[in-house]
Amino acid sequence: MSFPKLFCETARGLPAKRERRKEARPGELLAAALELFVEKGFAATRADEVAKRAGVSKGTLFLYFSSKEELFKAVVRDNISGRYPGWAAEFEAFEGSTADMLRYAMNSWWTSVGATKASGISKLIMSEASNFPELAAFYQKEVIEPGHALIRRILQRGIDRGEIRPIDMTQAVHIIMAPLLYLVMCKHCYGTFADESARLVPEEFLATQVDTLLDGLSLRQADNVTPDRKAKPQ
Repeated sequence: MSFPKLFCETARGLPAKRERRKEARPGELLAAALELFVEKGFAATRADEVAKRAGVSKGTLFLYFSSKEELFKAVVRDNISGRYPGWAAEFEAFEGSTADMLRYAMNSWWTSVGATKASGISKLIMSEASNFPELAAFYQKEVIEPGHALIRRILQRGIDRGEIRPIDMTQAVHIIMAPLLYLVMCKHCYGTFADESARLVPEEFLATQVDTLLDGLSLRQADNVTPDRKAKPQ
């Protein structure tokens, strides 16, 4: 008498195929959700579509995530905000100049977020924030605020070390973020219809942006003159 393979594996004390995949399910669901959120947007993505793409039932999805909103939050944490502790640790350990740090930070963001599917989350938030204010507030707290805080720390480090001049921090943060968000738009919007000759090479674009930023942030001659030596009005 022969037994089904599934029964035999279980009878020998080995986990069945479904049991072996149990630990992987949250990751598979998050990957499927990220793909669909980026492809279709938050509103148009249905929970049963996510489950189907992950190869599980809709009921299984809701065992791990209580709602589509909670699934989206988990996707954001898994792909973006969960990286901040590691980035903060790198900031603390970094020994190079502020110029080197800015180059490293912007290129690291591109490598770990911008060049991946996760960059589509930023576009999704910009396009759907007004319809889902709770998710927009979540994204503000989980991604934007800690991101801005990290950039401020980089800039303040440069000021304290005398490597860059004092500057309006609020404006400076947005100036640094602007080229990163522009790359996201190019990737997910303009790139669909841009002429091949107009397509940006992200690494080259960021290198030029950093050089331009550093020229603007560098100490000017007047910044190196002590207050008592500055020219007085005639």
